[in-house]
Amino acid sequence: MIAPEKESHASGRFQAMGSPCEILMDTTDAAIAAEQVEFARREALRIEQKYSRYIDGTIVDRINHSRGATVKVDDETAALLDYAAACYEISGGLFDITTGVLRKSADPARAGWAAVLWKRPFIQTPFGFELDFGGIGKEYAADRILELLIKRHAFSTLVNLGGDIASAGTRLWSVGIEDVTRPGRIARTIYLRQGGVATSGTTKRRGHIVHPKTLRPVEQAPESVTVAAKTCTEAGFWSTLAILHGDRAEAFLAEQELESWCYRR
Repeated sequence: MIAPEKESHASGRFQAMGSPCEILMDTTDAAIAAEQVEFARREALRIEQKYSRYIDGTIVDRINHSRGATVKVDDETAALLDYAAACYEISGGLFDITTGVLRKSADPARAGWAAVLWKRPFIQTPFGFELDFGGIGKEYAADRILELLIKRHAFSTLVNLGGDIASAGTRLWSVGIEDVTRPGRIARTIYLRQGGVATSGTTKRRGHIVHPKTLRPVEQAPESVTVAAKTCTEAGFWSTLAILHGDRAEAFLAEQELESWCYRR
C-alpha cells in the first residue's frame, strides 16, 4: 500500500506479471499521466512476454527446451544472465535461477548454475535443466520501467509491480509493509524517495523458495523480508537471499548492514 506525502499527484493501475501494478507520479497533468501509465503497462507486458517460462516462444522457453543445445541471446537477456551469475557467486551458490524448477531432483549435486555454460552471448544448459527469472524478473522490470518513464518526463515517479518498488525524484512516498499475521493490514510504514524496495516471503506462496543444497523449501525463515536498496533489483536479491538463510535471516541482514524489516508469525 502506497501513498504520497501530499495529495496532488496522479496514479494509474494495470495488471501484469500476475500482479496488480501501480504507477504514482508527481504531476497533475492527467493526459501525460495516462500516457506514462500506458507506456509502463506495455513495457511490463513486453518483459513478461519475453522472460516468462510459462509462455511458449519466450527466450526462456527456448533455453528450457533446447535439449542441451547452445542458444544465442540478445544483449538485454545477456545482462540478466550476467546479473544472475554475479548473484550466484556473491551468495556462495545460494541464489540460483535454476533451483526453483529443479526442486524435485533426486541429486542436488546435479542442480545449479555451476553446471550451466554461459559465455556472452551463448548459453548451454544440461539436458533437462530449466531457468527461471522469477527471482529477479519483476524487480528488473520495476527498475527498467522507472528508468524509461523518467527519461520521458522527469517528475518524481514510483513504480510498484506487485510490491516490487522503484522510485526516483524528490518527492517522498510512504510504503506500507503488510502484516503477515493480518493480511491486508499494515505492519509498518516506511518512506521512499529514491531507490528500490522488495519483499520476499512465504505467506502467499509457501514452499516456492527452495534451498539449492537440499532442493527443499527453506525452513525456519521469516514469513516476510523487506529490503531497501539502491535499486529494486538489488533489494530483491538481498531479500530472497535472506530468506535462504532460514533462521539466520535477521542476523545475515544485520551483517550486511542493510535497511530491512523481517516479520514472523
